[in-house]
Amino acid sequence: MTGDDESYVYDEATGEWLPLGTATAAPAKPEVRDAAGNVLADGDSVTLIKDLKVKGTSTTLKQGTVIRSIRLTDDPEEIDCRHDTIKGLVLRTEFVRKR
Repeated sequence: MTGDDESYVYDEATGEWLPLGTATAAPAKPEVRDAAGNVLADGDSVTLIKDLKVKGTSTTLKQGTVIRSIRLTDDPEEIDCRHDTIKGLVLRTEFVRKR
């Protein structure tokens, strides 16, 4: 082997094998902003700005509830989070404010 197998990189965006160094950069993630316009990042804590009924349960999350350690999703209008009583919770960014 002469190492030629490492001189090409598979570009998932175009579906082609490209010479090393010419692959297109990964698309930048869009900024995720809360209801007040603050930029959110993975691990931030947020506060609910309105009472929210949780689909599939009889639980209502009250205004002022703190949600810790959020995770950003591919959708800039949704965040993945966890609450003491609800696992796998997805919230819309229009209902939260960064702490």
